[in-house]
Amino acid sequence: MHSYLRRLQRGADKTVLHLQLARLLRSISQGIAIVDLALYLKDLHWSAKEIGGVLSAAGVAGAVLILFVGVLSDRYGRKRFLLVYELLTAISALLMVFTESSPLIAVIIVLTGFGRGQNGAAGPFTPAEQAWMTAHVARQYRGRVFSTNNALGFFGMAIGSILAALPRLWWHSLPGASAYKPLFGLMFVGSVLCAIVIATAPKEQRTQRTQRVDETNPATEDAVTPQAPDERSIRRQENRNMLRLAGVNLLNGLAVGFVGPMMSYWFASKFGVSSAQIGITLALSFVFTGISSLVTGALTTRFGLIRSVVLLQVLGTVMILILPLMPSFALASTFYVLRSALSRGTQGARSALSTSLTRDKRRGFSVSMNSLVMRTSSAIGPTLSGYLLDAGAFSVPFYITGVLQMCSALLYGRLFRSFDAPQRGNLRGHDVG
Repeated sequence: MHSYLRRLQRGADKTVLHLQLARLLRSISQGIAIVDLALYLKDLHWSAKEIGGVLSAAGVAGAVLILFVGVLSDRYGRKRFLLVYELLTAISALLMVFTESSPLIAVIIVLTGFGRGQNGAAGPFTPAEQAWMTAHVARQYRGRVFSTNNALGFFGMAIGSILAALPRLWWHSLPGASAYKPLFGLMFVGSVLCAIVIATAPKEQRTQRTQRVDETNPATEDAVTPQAPDERSIRRQENRNMLRLAGVNLLNGLAVGFVGPMMSYWFASKFGVSSAQIGITLALSFVFTGISSLVTGALTTRFGLIRSVVLLQVLGTVMILILPLMPSFALASTFYVLRSALSRGTQGARSALSTSLTRDKRRGFSVSMNSLVMRTSSAIGPTLSGYLLDAGAFSVPFYITGVLQMCSALLYGRLFRSFDAPQRGNLRGHDVG
């Protein structure tokens, strides 16, 4: 592992470093948006139902787009798709500076996913991002590298959440909704920098679709060898694994959608706190989640990826069930930080599994299929939780989330426990890629 990290530091694989830097920059903007977008729309007199509805629509649109991106990026290359995403978000952030038109803002949110808190991921273009990175990381290191990538996203989200408190500095000169405009300008600058990082990444090397293994590259263990099962058998096993993970992600997506996108609104409505207070809480949650993600990466190498994910997810579920019972903002914030660190710190490890279910030539498709399920199911949550919040049912979304997440964690452990004990040549474990 140390030699692998030294190779990264020496620039032997600059692609991974470019992608991780891009994720850090991207997550800063997303950290700003997850705190301030809902509050900005609230100041524009949007209701919770309207805010939840547009965030749900963004989830559905992203789910539709993500399927096409995954398949097309496998065929035409991943770099160009990430560049398109960065330019799209840059243009959208710039438009947010100059408009308060509700229809235009709704279109921008739907197209970009602003405010959904994607931890630095490239929205519906995530399959291209993850598949590109996976091609440059040997399978035995993916749990740790993806957890590090996840941690960088959370650290960036923490920075963004702190920056989200800046409107209070110019509240008198830019009152109301206009106070958020400078932050949208900052998001524009971040997107431009991110595009530059992606554009200057090493030229993408397309996978050779042959039956030979490239022994010089440890990340190409996915190729079919003469000793491996035939193509039809491999595809059947890949499809079974993808279907199982899709079922688990269906439950997890439903759970995530009920709480995550509406947390700023929930804190503000239940406790009457400001964007600065909410920003500090979310920043702390992202910092501790980033640390948890690094710890999770270490745990996966010692105890196994699946065992580590299940344990942390179950503990996180307990926190989310306790959270709505807290009588004060301070206590609720504490349990939210704990829940975030335990549950969301596993995202990198979960991504490592989803990118290892197939060979490289189907990796974008695999990621896009599971992301499609996750995003489609999570898109339902904000609308339903918006109705519940408008009705004064402030606890119900958390209980729904807790039950769904517990079922997801237990099912994940049962279906994928064989991945913690791989056997060479056994397609039930890691050896599909």
